[in-house]
Amino acid sequence: MTIQSLFHARSTALEVVHGHELSGKTVLITGASSGIGVETARALVHAGAEVILAVRDARKGAAVAQELRESTGNLRVHVLLLDLSSLASIRQAATQFAQQWPKLDILINNAGVAAAPQGTTTDGFETHFGTNHVGHFLLTSLLLPALLAAAPSRVVSLTSSGHRRSDIHWEDINYQYRPYDKWQAYGQSKTANALFAAGFTQCYASQGVTANAVHPGGILNTGLQKYLTMEEQRALGWYDAEGNPNPLAKTVEQGAATTVWAAVGPELAGIGGLYLEDCHEAEIISPENANTANRYVGYMPYARSPESAERLWCVTQEMIGE
Repeated sequence: MTIQSLFHARSTALEVVHGHELSGKTVLITGASSGIGVETARALVHAGAEVILAVRDARKGAAVAQELRESTGNLRVHVLLLDLSSLASIRQAATQFAQQWPKLDILINNAGVAAAPQGTTTDGFETHFGTNHVGHFLLTSLLLPALLAAAPSRVVSLTSSGHRRSDIHWEDINYQYRPYDKWQAYGQSKTANALFAAGFTQCYASQGVTANAVHPGGILNTGLQKYLTMEEQRALGWYDAEGNPNPLAKTVEQGAATTVWAAVGPELAGIGGLYLEDCHEAEIISPENANTANRYVGYMPYARSPESAERLWCVTQEMIGE
């Protein structure tokens, strides 16, 4: 039986967090200076948590932090500089975190890049895989002592229905030999985000730290679309010819709801390795319904494969030398 909640696809983050008292909890959110990252932070700050906004742009991060303090009355909102495309930046950020906070109750790996031109991170990894997966893998690994100190604690890994576009191409993860496809590259990284939740839970659930993958839904007008023209977005069905958004699209407040549920929902206490969407556990896409299934919901079997999760864990450790 899949895990359900009292919420649904149109619930907002503030509705999900209502009634939760998070005073004394420490939360770190990557990519928290725009889009659903801001609304995720808003809900958790509203509930009394101390929240660290891990961002690339210090000025944007400071502006968001100030707005959250003023709108919620919770002054415990901080900014931490973090560039997930640089292993050196990640290590520096983790060191700075450890100097200020002894524990971490909730880590939300929210930041991401999509449909980028072919390129590599500072350390030579394909842009999507290096930023969306490798960067978060290293960050989580370095913050593990703080997560263990707060156990039971939770990690939330943002994935996407875009994972359907690609499994992990083990022999050429970084597109050194095969033709580059921006959506396939994005899909591979989102599959990796889902597998990371499974692998992390396999490793650390026995010590009180679990991770779940979250598909937030289709949210438009966020930084994730910065590489896409309006023509491309129309072709994808996100907007019609008159520029009206797809009725299935969510607001950023709705897009943050499943993340917040994964972070605080009592139904998920001690449970990890799941793929969540619309505030419930998603269902697997079987070969029988793959061609007829709603392309925005459900997950492919390979996104939760225990064998692939273990393999990805080992491959990523080799990549970062940890």
